[in-house]
Amino acid sequence: MADLSSYYQELVFGSKTRNRDRLLLILLQLLSHPYALILRLRASGYRLGLLRSHRLPCPVVSVGNITLGGTGKTPMVAQLAADLIGRGRRVAVLSRGYGGTANGEIVVVSDGISILVPPERSGDEPYLLAQKVPGLIVVIGADRYRAAQLALREFNPDLFILDDGFQHLRLKRDLDILLLDAVRPFANGYTLPAGFLREPVTAAKRADLVVYTRCGVDEPQLFPEKPCCWTSHRITSVMPLGGGKQSGFEPLQGVRVTAFSGIASPASFFDLLEGEGVPLTATISFPDHTSYGEDEIAAICRLKQASRSTLLVTTEKDAVKLAPFADRIGPCYVALLELSWRDRAPLDAALEGLLGKDPAALAG
Repeated sequence: MADLSSYYQELVFGSKTRNRDRLLLILLQLLSHPYALILRLRASGYRLGLLRSHRLPCPVVSVGNITLGGTGKTPMVAQLAADLIGRGRRVAVLSRGYGGTANGEIVVVSDGISILVPPERSGDEPYLLAQKVPGLIVVIGADRYRAAQLALREFNPDLFILDDGFQHLRLKRDLDILLLDAVRPFANGYTLPAGFLREPVTAAKRADLVVYTRCGVDEPQLFPEKPCCWTSHRITSVMPLGGGKQSGFEPLQGVRVTAFSGIASPASFFDLLEGEGVPLTATISFPDHTSYGEDEIAAICRLKQASRSTLLVTTEKDAVKLAPFADRIGPCYVALLELSWRDRAPLDAALEGLLGKDPAALAG
């Protein structure tokens, strides 16, 4: 699976130059045009009212992206939820629950007090959000309107956050936040199956606010007519797998360290670690949302032994699925990621405008 994912990435970004690879890419590019057309027609259907979209009786903030893979949605949702809870709002996150065994079923992951299901059932991201943000209600389901109805009946939230919601047009939103990777905002420019775009680039016009993630020195501005913010990611500390005291990077200094991850962009995680002065002896990558089992754990242990590493380090998203294997893999640290803002004013202004609205006006 990892080999297939790597091959696909190299293919669509032009690294594969054999004749058969070029022919395959041309075929995929031809197929991407009808796919993009279908998505445009779908979006038009919702915009014109030909397809039904539901309004909830309280504000809905959507956080999503236009490409496959990681743009930092989970850190963004976690920080946004924590901020809103800090303002005294009762917040519920609606998530698809991708990677979990619920298979689209509506499930309450957290009631804001306790986490009610394990990560294997909820999926890693909903579980991590429930674990990371005290007081957060998390409900998963393929039909997020029905999931919201359940949340309204049982928890009466003041506000919903629609996680990975940019394409979920069946639910109306009051603030649509689009995350774009500053390095490759539109990947190779093609929609599936020839690229990583979930929708044509023109779909970005639906956004109310654009947040650029993984920014370096430059601050891209692809949609000057829209409010925008620039952010970067930084690993700020580590903590032992299973809990314990957070610390700086001292435990990872002077020892041989193997890093592993099953997220959308493992290489960016490894780069962040090395950018904080953590020398990595070896690394191993797994596909996004990997459900860790015997094969993955055996591969990690083999690499750890072959590289003569003393410690392992991984992401928070991976860590929630590793509890059953903690003794087997040995000492392991979890890297804690923080979203850093260069200027939050456009986001804060949008939230203030939203929270200040009359609920009756939002329901109209």
